[in-house]
Amino acid sequence: MFLSDMREGQSGVIERVGGNGLLRRRLLEMGFLRGTEIYVEKYAPLKDPLELIVKGYHVSLRVEEAAQISVVNVKQGR
Repeated sequence: MFLSDMREGQSGVIERVGGNGLLRRRLLEMGFLRGTEIYVEKYAPLKDPLELIVKGYHVSLRVEEAAQISVVNVKQGR
């Protein structure tokens, strides 16, 4: 499942960060690493961007950026 497919209130574990170039590098620097737990806090009113909690801090990503991140062990609630 991709991060962009997750709903508000779901959490999961990052399996793979796709893409290439500067975006992928920036995501890795911000803590989007394999095995890291991620929580979808909320979506903006128009469903773009989404607010995530990664390693205890809040990050907003565009849906097209979130579609580059593969997630496993998705479950409801925190």
